[in-house]
Order: sequence, then C-alpha cells, then structure tokens
Amino acid sequence: MERGVRELWAESRELLGLHSPDAVARADLPPTPLAFLRDHVSPGRPLLVSAAATRHWPAASLWPTESYLPDALRSTDVSVHLTPDGRADALAPHPRRPGASCFASAHVRRVGFPAAVRLIRGSDPAAGLVAYAQQQDDCLRGEYAAVARDVDAHVPWASEALGCLPEAVNLWIGNSCSVTSFHKDHYDNIYAVLSGEKHFLLLPPTEHHRLHVRDYPAARYVPVEEGEEVPKLRLEMEEPERVVPWSSVDPYPASPEEMAAQVSSCPLYFKGPRPIRCTVRAGEILYLPSMWFHHVSQSPGPNGLTIAVNYWYDMQFDIKYAYFNFLRSLEIKDSPLENNDDAFEGELEEKNE
Repeated sequence: MERGVRELWAESRELLGLHSPDAVARADLPPTPLAFLRDHVSPGRPLLVSAAATRHWPAASLWPTESYLPDALRSTDVSVHLTPDGRADALAPHPRRPGASCFASAHVRRVGFPAAVRLIRGSDPAAGLVAYAQQQDDCLRGEYAAVARDVDAHVPWASEALGCLPEAVNLWIGNSCSVTSFHKDHYDNIYAVLSGEKHFLLLPPTEHHRLHVRDYPAARYVPVEEGEEVPKLRLEMEEPERVVPWSSVDPYPASPEEMAAQVSSCPLYFKGPRPIRCTVRAGEILYLPSMWFHHVSQSPGPNGLTIAVNYWYDMQFDIKYAYFNFLRSLEIKDSPLENNDDAFEGELEEKNE
C-alpha cells in the first residue's frame, strides 16, 4: 500500500507536468475560457498569469500607493486579525499541556481602516503582536465595498470556464510577519496580488498523507486585558472542546533543533518530493485548483503592505472528490521512501523575503 501511494505521488506530478519544484505553468496573457477549462480546471493544474490580466484594474495602480486605501476607507471599520506571531489558524503550543499543540485562531477586532493599517505596519513578533486583515467572508463586497469597484467583480475567463460567479471575493492586507499554514480549500481559487509578493508552497491533493493531518483541540487568542488599543494576547482553549483536523507540517522551522523535530514528526513531507514553489508578484494572478494544499508567506511592496484579492469559486463535488476521500481513508506508514534523491531532510529552507 505504501509503495502504491508513493507511486501515485510521482505519477500525478508527471501527468500534471510538474517535473521540478518551479514548474507551475505560466501564461503571458489570460487564457481563453476553453483553454483554461481544458488545460487547468479539468486536470487540476495550477496556472500563473502575468500582470496583463489585471492591468486594466484601477487597483493595480492605486492600491500600491501609501495614501489611496487609507483615504478611500478613512471612515470604514474593518476586521483585523491579531496574533502574537503572525500565525493565525495554525498550530501553537497548548497552554495547559506541555509538549502538546493546539489549533489557534486569531483575536478579531473591529477598528477603523487607518488604525488597521498602522497595526499591520507596526506588526512585530518580538513585541508579541502581528496584525493581518484577512476576514474571509466575502469581505471585499462587504466591509471593503467602498473600493470593490477598483477590481473586476469576477474574472470573466474563469467564470465562463467554471460556469458560475465567485461565491466570495476577499481582500487580504498584511506584511512579511504574517504566514498562512498548510491547508486546502473546497474552492477553485483565483488569487491576484496587487502589492508586494506572495510565496506559495504547493502540494497536489494526491499528496494528502505528506501533510500529516492530525486532530488538535481548538483555541483562540484573547486579550489579557480588555480595552487596550494594542493588546497583549494569551491563548485560551475553546469550551466546550472542539477538535480541528490540521496539518502538522511547519515547512520553515526556526532552528536546526526544530527542523530535526519536524523531520521526525512529519517524515513523509521532509523526506518526500520537494513542494512546488510559486511566487506571485504584483499584478499577477495564480489559479489554485480546489483541494490543493498551500502554505503562504509574503513580502510587502514599497507601501509596506502585501495586498491581494482572491475569488473563491465553489468546487464541483464530483468523482474526483470521492477519489480524494478514498485516498484520505488509507492508512500508510510514516516511514520515508528509501533512496529518494529528491528528499530534502535537514535542509533548513529560507523564506523568500
């Protein structure tokens, strides 16, 4: 069984044309709906489209400036997500069980947009507070409606190919302090960067076992004292207890000791094929097929911010979803593949800064 699953990893990458870690397909111009459906949606193959896709958006020139968004949203309250270290919806040390982990969600606070930008620009893990505007509830058409017309309401070539309009359009504003841990979404994702860069690590759904998904008790960051403008945060376990299945992999451990612990705990990731890498620069669009696992770090633009918009199109729950659930049900050993020349054990990878 284990050998068969590992052969699936190799075969799926070969069929998707992912022969190297930097093999995401690139297009100089937006694809036609037919080509997009045939070459990317149907096989589940990512695509990076050049800045030609967003050049006509007013946001492409306005949002990277320091003043436009704070002026346009000066009277708007928005949701800002606060954590001590920039890792919302990620694993953190369990506050009551030494050596154990929990799934930690951010503390969400409503503030005026100019104050949110100040918090984001002032984020500092060393000081114990990182802010990220990442309200994933169709927020561009909700709390950011005043600037929603600066981008297309949908992506025409994607909408025609997928046969629907996006279920949600979200705005993301952060800086290099914020990191998104490995996860998957039940959406076809059209992800456009408007300022700075986003650095993706990708794994296809066939490599589910490499993420070492385990059940973790849920927790949430809360202020130590209510009412502080810049709060200190502590981790509080949810009551009643709730369990969240989440990836155990941290692809960028902070030290050789933590790398050794990760390799021991998650050998299928660190001793398997390298993840696919893709940097999305300002103006570019990444198509990320549904169910693909992705980890995201970011670099700010000249305005000190990383700004992106993503369009979530509801996935088709078809036979591929049934196959994925079957694959997920299989139990395989955590032992790595022997003599794997593509393994990267012990390589303490550096983030793209």
